[in-house]
Amino acid sequence: MSIHPVLPPSRGFEPGRLPTRSRKNFSVTPPFRFSAHTAEIDAANRHAELFYLQKQIQSQTPMVIVLEDGERIDGCIDWYDRNSIKVRGRSKSLIYKSAIKYMYKLGDTG
Repeated sequence: MSIHPVLPPSRGFEPGRLPTRSRKNFSVTPPFRFSAHTAEIDAANRHAELFYLQKQIQSQTPMVIVLEDGERIDGCIDWYDRNSIKVRGRSKSLIYKSAIKYMYKLGDTG
């Protein structure tokens, strides 16, 4: 006694015959690059950004950071990495760089 499963009909399937596999020609898409991964062309801009942030950290300059949604965060930059900035103000905030619209020194006009 044998039990055979009942299979739904599918393309290319015939009872008692093994389906053949055809090779499909898939195109390979190039890998997606996040904005945090800079190319060599942007290296000069990256160095300028790091120099500016380091200077503001060392001098403890009060900064205003305006986010993409219009929220304004006041405080001094504690540290940064490739993707984020830590700001110490009324509270401590960790801000993704991609969420920053622009920033300026507190005394300047925004």
